[in-house]
Amino acid sequence: MKRIYIAGCGGMLGEAFYLHFRKEFKLKCTDIDVNDKWLSYLDFRDYHAYRKDVMDFKPDYLFHLGAYTDLEYCELHPEDTYMTNTLSVENAVLIANELDIPILYISTAGIFDGMKEIYDDWDLPNPLGHYARSKYAGEVFVQQHAKRYLICRAGWMMGAGPQKDKKFIQKIMKQLKDGRKELYIVNDKLGTPTYTHDFAKNVDALLKTEFWGLYNMVCEGVTSRLEVAKELISILGLEHKVKINEVTSDYYKKEYFAARPASERLINTKLRLRNLNIMRDWKIALREYIENYYKGYL
Repeated sequence: MKRIYIAGCGGMLGEAFYLHFRKEFKLKCTDIDVNDKWLSYLDFRDYHAYRKDVMDFKPDYLFHLGAYTDLEYCELHPEDTYMTNTLSVENAVLIANELDIPILYISTAGIFDGMKEIYDDWDLPNPLGHYARSKYAGEVFVQQHAKRYLICRAGWMMGAGPQKDKKFIQKIMKQLKDGRKELYIVNDKLGTPTYTHDFAKNVDALLKTEFWGLYNMVCEGVTSRLEVAKELISILGLEHKVKINEVTSDYYKKEYFAARPASERLINTKLRLRNLNIMRDWKIALREYIENYYKGYL
């Protein structure tokens, strides 16, 4: 059985990776937040602790998942952000190179400036804030220094349910659970949802073919925050009970003050050209997500 060391595995993506890869691989899953019985403690910002833990496990692959993804936190704490989102990635590359094993790094659609409506794998990033800069710096280091690597760019992540999902879907679900009858949804943010389980499966497909490199990896079907919210309300059967009010991003500018691109829409051009794109349409993935993780929630 081949072995994968998964660092930063305590979040929503880590849950999907654990559930998918445990079927065929021996895993060691670590995080600073030990929130599941299959996790052990590791702060990947500590190079020596990270190196020792990985070396002791002797993996065939090193997956580096964790990052700060709260844009406001990143703007207020830039040094902590670069330690966590960039220097830790450099740690991972050095360790993977020493072991001569491939590394997986998770990047984001947020590294683009939003001046284009849609971005393929070869569009040049232009990050707007500390979160985006820190993630793009990780991309660049991996590309320049890793011997073998996968860089997979995710979009608007959804997965893991109320315990670990801190993103858009869970924020809406919590409002609904709290009895909200009106939602205020921005109409000026474009993007592409990414279901964690589809993402894990597509990473696995790339591992098996060994087509190393950088890939956009998002659900099919470009969309918007507004359309996603409307689809969610429809899936829940609440169209006649919950009103959606369209607002611009200025409505939330005090709460969400960090710069965000107007468009984070990715398309999986490289995956498609290699006949390896198994990401499903976001509407299908969203329905599956709600049915699997939110039964009895509302």
